[in-house]
Amino acid sequence: MFYKEGETVLFERWLNTLPVKAQAKCLGQVLLLRSKGHELRRPIADLLRDGIYELRPTQQGVNYRILYFFSGKNLVVISHGLVKESSVPLAEIERAIERKKKYEANPKAHGWKG
Repeated sequence: MFYKEGETVLFERWLNTLPVKAQAKCLGQVLLLRSKGHELRRPIADLLRDGIYELRPTQQGVNYRILYFFSGKNLVVISHGLVKESSVPLAEIERAIERKKKYEANPKAHGWKG
């Protein structure tokens, strides 16, 4: 499941800006998340805070981060992606927390099954 605002799937929009090899690496980790869910741990995934997790793909020395959260027991919702230099910026975590709240309040309006 992917978070959307209006008709825009934010992860998809971000992903399309990346080089093809980076896209493949990110999508590979999304598929791994889909199959492993809560079982994923470092170095592939990590808990940031307040129920927000990150996938941690790296391609040619660039650190990509895909922020996501769980809804219910098994549903993963991908909020958005970013390129990071050191730690994930606090503003990005806050953005994901806000999206989690919006999704939980209205899953039909903010969810897209890719």
